[in-house]
Amino acid sequence: MTAERVGAGASVVTKPSSRSVADTVSRLTDMIAAKGMKTFAVIDQTAAAKEAGLDLRDTVLVIFGNPAAGTLVMQASPEAALDLPLKVLVWDDGGQTKVMYVSPAALAERYNLGPELTVKLAGIDPLTDALVKS
Repeated sequence: MTAERVGAGASVVTKPSSRSVADTVSRLTDMIAAKGMKTFAVIDQTAAAKEAGLDLRDTVLVIFGNPAAGTLVMQASPEAALDLPLKVLVWDDGGQTKVMYVSPAALAERYNLGPELTVKLAGIDPLTDALVKS
């Protein structure tokens, strides 16, 4: 499994998916449901761009989480609500589907979370590993 870290402080994780954007998003939302988490929104940014008369490569943002876990993080650090629920961006990069998200370590550092709260966010790593696994 290769993960590329980009951005300030290596805070963004990027993983390649062998599936199309639509198939990757479908699989992700199925996996979220199977784990008992909640999908809050699936935003088709390509469709929104088209409505504005603009072109955008296939780009979808999936917003999801576990309210019981996220609430504990926001109770400890209310400003964490800027980044919660968790978000996964699925987009087409010249024919290669990419899966991107802010790393749990970066979120923990940003909001000064201890290990007991950081673990509440860490499930995104194995979830996306399973998502992009062939």
